Amino acid sequence: MRVLVPMDGSKQSWTAFDHAVEMFGDGTLVCLRVVDPVQSGYGVGSGAAAAADEWLASQNEAAEEMFDDVREQAAQAGVDVETHTEVGRPARTIEEFAEEQDVDHVVVGSHGRDGISRILLGSVSEKVVRRSPVPVTVVR
Repeated sequence: MRVLVPMDGSKQSWTAFDHAVEMFGDGTLVCLRVVDPVQSGYGVGSGAAAAADEWLASQNEAAEEMFDDVREQAAQAGVDVETHTEVGRPARTIEEFAEEQDVDHVVVGSHGRDGISRILLGSVSEKVVRRSPVPVTVVR
């Protein structure tokens, strides 16, 4: 079984990773970091291409540092793990990755938002639940 675990380095994503190790440790965990270009603050025409490239490089470096920890914890638990970094809008990228990489399940952390903040901010985990081509477990 291949289980996709989207990770952003937050406490919630680590909780999802721990849950995936516990519940799906006999399969392969596919950890995905989605770098959202909207977060860079450098839009088209801003004249800051070099700064945007520098920002992307720093995001990729941060992802690799997180994945070093992921690989270490997976090795300690005896779990097979793959790591991937993609650039795009998080929910859509997770959905497309799940389709393209032949995963059987998604385990995603919830940021625990409810009420007006969920409506205003949206929720990656909620979008993943609605759009995923495979079953999704949301871990709080």
